[in-house]
Amino acid sequence: MTDLVLVAVDGPVATVTLNRPEARNALNRGLRKALPTTLRELDARQDIAAIVLTGADPAFCAGLDLKELSAGGDALRETGAAGGETRTPHGPFPRITTPVIGAINGVAITGGFELALACDYLIASDRARFADTHARMGIMPGWGLTVLLPEAVGLRRAKELSTTGNFLDAPTALAWGLVNHVVPHADLLPFAQKLAADIATIDPRPVRQMLATYDEGARLDGAGAWALEAEVAGRWQGEGLDPGALEASRQAVVARGRQQL
Repeated sequence: MTDLVLVAVDGPVATVTLNRPEARNALNRGLRKALPTTLRELDARQDIAAIVLTGADPAFCAGLDLKELSAGGDALRETGAAGGETRTPHGPFPRITTPVIGAINGVAITGGFELALACDYLIASDRARFADTHARMGIMPGWGLTVLLPEAVGLRRAKELSTTGNFLDAPTALAWGLVNHVVPHADLLPFAQKLAADIATIDPRPVRQMLATYDEGARLDGAGAWALEAEVAGRWQGEGLDPGALEASRQAVVARGRQQL
């Protein structure tokens, strides 16, 4: 681990914090290397069921480090924006199966916006702001923004954000479907960590299979997504279900449902 990325583990929940607050957590070379390494290490741990990703206040992430970028080097190539060999359909994260909840505590701009979009879903502080300034900077996104942003808010709204570079505030992000919840700033991490703890109460195998099916289906047409779900369900149920375990799960679901009513 490195002090560019802080990790706090509380039972089955890991909270990962981008830690360059003096630079609004801009992604310099060190942070671009440390974050995937950290996520990969946590994904390999059997005791971690979910990850919360946030930034050290006051920002979530201001994108690529522009000072480093203006000094030259291959920062754009590392994001895939220059067409380099490192480009993958998985954006800024390595191939992991552990659920990642983004806790957006401040601005998420350009590459930082893409970092947020790579999470499985987002919880926003009332201080959160989102902006895509790729076009204003004269560069192109390489971490999936043109795929993931339309999925989240619709094509026309995504085009508006990318062609104006205007900021999107937290209430509008909620109304547009970009984030799942907006909470007071002080409640952000407890709220996100509670959701992560809820994930941890479920067997990780079906959770990870559900997320994989969602992600793969999102890249197919309607018929393909339906076929994928049928194939996954047939294979999963075809492996056999333990009646005793199924009944225990049913009773637990009923009891939990009564608590939530």
